[in-house]
Amino acid sequence: MQNSDRIALFIDGANLYATSKSLGFDIDYRKLLKEFRSRGYLVRAYYYTAMVEDQEYSSIRPLIDWLDYNGFKVVTKPVKEFTDSAGRRKVKGNMDIELAVDAMEAADHVNEIVLFSGDGDFRCLVEAIQRKGVRVSVVSTLTSHPPMVSDELRRQADCFIDLVDLQTKVGRDANERAPRDTRDPRQMPGFLQRSVTTPARALEDDSDEE
Repeated sequence: MQNSDRIALFIDGANLYATSKSLGFDIDYRKLLKEFRSRGYLVRAYYYTAMVEDQEYSSIRPLIDWLDYNGFKVVTKPVKEFTDSAGRRKVKGNMDIELAVDAMEAADHVNEIVLFSGDGDFRCLVEAIQRKGVRVSVVSTLTSHPPMVSDELRRQADCFIDLVDLQTKVGRDANERAPRDTRDPRQMPGFLQRSVTTPARALEDDSDEE
């Protein structure tokens, strides 16, 4: 990347959450923005996630609100609940189509797209963006067991960035990793004052994305 490059970030929220957890650290999204702003002109940073909307408290809501107030374009949709053939309750919240449509539109206005996902389903998207003359970097990891990035996606990308190599730049400091439910709500910004009795488990722990 050159400092004159116009960059757009596309973050598959569920996938990035799982990837960072596999590496044992949390993402500091303020640092993430700072890092990629230092690499060029950051046109837009998109974050995609599905949400359970009928719950009184969603543990992912404080993160979504923070991102929305701090420079990210947040794209959400309700998860779908269903019962499988064995009678088990499942939830599904796939955001691939929304991300792909936005990325194709953004490709006409940027030099580089950075995709935070290891999902092999995005290989065709990356190829289509490259045909427009836009470089694509993929951020995931090969160091987890098993690797979080598909081999096809990694090979298709112009540049592969292992998330473990970004840990010191975008990882949350250890002293900021206290569980959300132990914090005093009165110390939070107004838009983050929510019930804090539920353990801070993100939706990505529970969703069965296909």
